[in-house]
Amino acid sequence: MANKKLGRRTDQRLQIIYSQTAQLLWHGSIETTVDRAKSVRSIAEKIIKLAVRTYEDTVEVTKQKPNQKNEKVDVKVINDGPKKLAARRKIMSMLPDLQEIRDPKERKADYKERTKDINHPLIEKIFREYAPKYAKREEDLGQGGGYTRIIRLGNRRGDNAEVCIIELV
Repeated sequence: MANKKLGRRTDQRLQIIYSQTAQLLWHGSIETTVDRAKSVRSIAEKIIKLAVRTYEDTVEVTKQKPNQKNEKVDVKVINDGPKKLAARRKIMSMLPDLQEIRDPKERKADYKERTKDINHPLIEKIFREYAPKYAKREEDLGQGGGYTRIIRLGNRRGDNAEVCIIELV
């Protein structure tokens, strides 16, 4: 199905679709119009499928790091393999970079400690949570795809646009 133009120029339309896709992947569900939801579903399904195909591609590397006595010590580090790295970069080029939100009662030091190792929280969430979850689902049910669901809510008051909730299954 060809994407609708949504009454916008191409750059604006793509920005809206990619930002809504990022919000969908971050929060799990969003409320939007049906035409936008269909476009968001297309992008979200492709991103999740790419992550499912490549999330297990890792390489163990040995690096030398100095310890407290300034002696070099071998440390084993797990890095992304070439396929996972390419997939990660492709997803990063498509989606805006969302940052972890600080809880209202959380101290600044605790927030920094919690988020110090995570540079791109949305990308990490896709590869650490969604990819294993949907890979297991695909293995159990033999079903690759169908990661999103659209629930129609009716027409919006004011402009009578058809509104729906799009959510991850």
